[in-house]
Amino acid sequence: METQHETWQNMNGKIFRKSITQLVEEAIIRELAAGHRLKVCVGSDSHVYGDAINYATAVVFVREGKGAFTFIRKEREIQTISIKERMLNEVNRSVATAYAICAVLDAYGVEMEVHADINTDPEFKSNTALKDAMGYILGMGYVFKAKPFAFASSNCADMMV
Repeated sequence: METQHETWQNMNGKIFRKSITQLVEEAIIRELAAGHRLKVCVGSDSHVYGDAINYATAVVFVREGKGAFTFIRKEREIQTISIKERMLNEVNRSVATAYAICAVLDAYGVEMEVHADINTDPEFKSNTALKDAMGYILGMGYVFKAKPFAFASSNCADMMV
């Protein structure tokens, strides 16, 4: 669940002092009033720097035929973990965010996808977490996307991590 210390920002660095649920509802109301058809994609990415792991979670609003905008949350942890555990930590952050906003999206009829920054090619190390991540996301009832279709994690979150 959401805590008081979560801070969300846009891609330009503007900080929002509201919960992600509130930000999502305000964005939906504004975008639907402007006549846009929306889809929301949630994804996370991480980078390792020594013994620190930086995570970024992205909530991407895709306006059909009219571009997109994003809310980002950054986190940093000090620990040494396996690639599989790190990939599943990313997925857990995405699922937690998706869970926090799903009631709002359902209330307004907005579709959602959860994106995993995991490669479907077995030649890549991240692939070790593919089955677990897919099972977790699908088991929660969300639409699952992996690379190369997981732009919320592979592009948006990746740019900010």
